[in-house]
Amino acid sequence: MRAPRLTLAVALIASSLIAAKRIKPPSLESIEEKTVTEHISAQSLRGRLSFLASDLLEGRDSPSRGLDIAAEYIASEFRRIGLEEAGDDGYFQTVKMVMREQSKTGWSLSVYSASEELMLSEDQIGGLASKAVELNQVPLFKITKESQITADLDNSVIFVDTHNRSLMRKLGTVKPAAILSIPSSAIPHVSPRLMDTEEEPKRLAVYVKNGVLTKLLDALPSGRTGATVSLRAPAPIDTPAVLRNVIGLLRGSDPVLKDTYIFVTAHYDHLGVKPDGDGDRIYNGANDDGSGTVSVIEIASAMASLEHRPKRSIVFMTVFGEEKGLIGSRYYAKHPIFPLEKTVADINLEQVGRTDDLIGQQLGSASITGMTYSDVGLALREAGEKTGVKIREDAKNSDEYFARSDNLSFAEKGIPAHTIGVAYAFPDYHSVSDEWQKIDYTNMANIDRMVASALLLLANNPVAPKWDADNPKTEPYRKAIHP
Repeated sequence: MRAPRLTLAVALIASSLIAAKRIKPPSLESIEEKTVTEHISAQSLRGRLSFLASDLLEGRDSPSRGLDIAAEYIASEFRRIGLEEAGDDGYFQTVKMVMREQSKTGWSLSVYSASEELMLSEDQIGGLASKAVELNQVPLFKITKESQITADLDNSVIFVDTHNRSLMRKLGTVKPAAILSIPSSAIPHVSPRLMDTEEEPKRLAVYVKNGVLTKLLDALPSGRTGATVSLRAPAPIDTPAVLRNVIGLLRGSDPVLKDTYIFVTAHYDHLGVKPDGDGDRIYNGANDDGSGTVSVIEIASAMASLEHRPKRSIVFMTVFGEEKGLIGSRYYAKHPIFPLEKTVADINLEQVGRTDDLIGQQLGSASITGMTYSDVGLALREAGEKTGVKIREDAKNSDEYFARSDNLSFAEKGIPAHTIGVAYAFPDYHSVSDEWQKIDYTNMANIDRMVASALLLLANNPVAPKWDADNPKTEPYRKAIHP
């Protein structure tokens, strides 16, 4: 049914005022808003999540059989809803990676100084290598300040405090043969790990744990030490892995704006199964982030129920590998299916099912990471007022968590992107007890209605969201250039 002309005129005027003056829209919901919000069902969310977070899927590790089952399930739901296939293989964006296991044997390291020669035993060395490496008496530099980082460091071995993030970022401008560091506790367990072979490590990272070597390194002068290093690192063992982002498209209705895209995302992976122990060993990941995944499906279903589609196109995507370091969303950002310069926003859903935050009950409210960073926050706040969801800005967590979920992969490409969550920290976070029975489905449905309402505002507004140029925290994202 088509909306009355007067209702459409009011909606268009309100949309223009919001974009130009950020004026609050009328509180009366449009027919489209009612259709979408009434379509979202707590029971539907419960039914979907009870499967996605079941023991059958074995914690949806990346990669795993359970993750593959989850991908097929999500694709089947997109198919049922009627979304267009938007991957390179139906609904799938297929990604070939490797699970890399670093050998703990075959390492050797010797340091030669004017006063002594020190050889470490194999159990005192570990590291991250993309290939076998053998170095013979390579100059050792000790870096303590950024001004020491010059092209002279290329092909040398650098000793540096890896906890100094500023120094580590600066080291990205040079090409050392290896970076040597001393961990604060034991040599870190660094394998196996999921690797995109297109992103091979640019340098060899070596961790050493030896008291005599620590004293020797501390005594060496800063800069060119006069010491040399011989090192042998074994080649890693790579096992091929195939993973998939799941992508469906709700094409927009406007002749021009349909070629611009708003993303709704969530990660469908979790932590898999504990390798040993008694009792329950499955990390079901109901709230983290099964809740976001089924919300993406539910919101897609609601938006697809509209007789008249929004003006902009909406892309619904669930990604793998968030728990491994945002790998799936980063892969998409580097291999976009839709042009990044035509992608205007991303709303990422993470942990939207639990209300029992450790700092207190969060019933009827949601938090947005980087709340004041862009106009997306304004649309979500307006939608919250319409749907009865209070949008809060957590003074401690809102900015901190901006860089800890898949929205970051879009933001780093210059696209206004935020994560919506309810409880930043809940009792079963990253625990085997994060089960689907503990979700507040009524509250989650209300959050999803708020997101759907915000999508209508954003998708029907001819003015695309913008970063807040007056907020210095947005500078790196405003300066990002689409490839």
